[in-house]
Amino acid sequence: MGTHVCPWWGGYFIDNPLRRWLHNPERILSPYVRPGMTALDFGCGMGMFSIALARLVGVGGHVIAADLQPQMLDVLQQRAQRAGVAERIRPHRCQSDSMGLDASIQSVQFALAFYSAHEALDLRRLLAELHHCLSPDGRFLVVEPVGHVTASDFGNMMELAQQIGFRELERPRVRLSRAAVLGKL
Repeated sequence: MGTHVCPWWGGYFIDNPLRRWLHNPERILSPYVRPGMTALDFGCGMGMFSIALARLVGVGGHVIAADLQPQMLDVLQQRAQRAGVAERIRPHRCQSDSMGLDASIQSVQFALAFYSAHEALDLRRLLAELHHCLSPDGRFLVVEPVGHVTASDFGNMMELAQQIGFRELERPRVRLSRAAVLGKL
């Protein structure tokens, strides 16, 4: 969705054992994700968080793994197959200016944008699309890197989210990151 999108081959540098130690997906996600949920991973890359989400939602749950780059989605599918969770993950290729999800999708109980929202061409549109597809009691976890997103920029993102209809529920601690859990007003 953005002009500053990480190149697909950069995913191999981003998704590695050191990163999984630094940002343990199960530890970060488990307070918010339960078996049977439908989850959305925006900017899923090669699947570090999508595969963890698929494990957490279990056999009765589903994960929509959304990314702009087909190469990322191809690697994600291969990794999900090896992890035994491919049937729970639906890869979705975003459009250059929107997520491009079916307008009828309104049942996502958990949405994640980990180090990806700042790459959106139109942040207002992204947040509006996420708000639309989130169930009334759903949660949206946005995590941004301190090196790319200043405290002021993150504050502006939270103000924009509030204008769209989100409310901030908490600020979880995520290493080297700014993070917030949002719900619908």
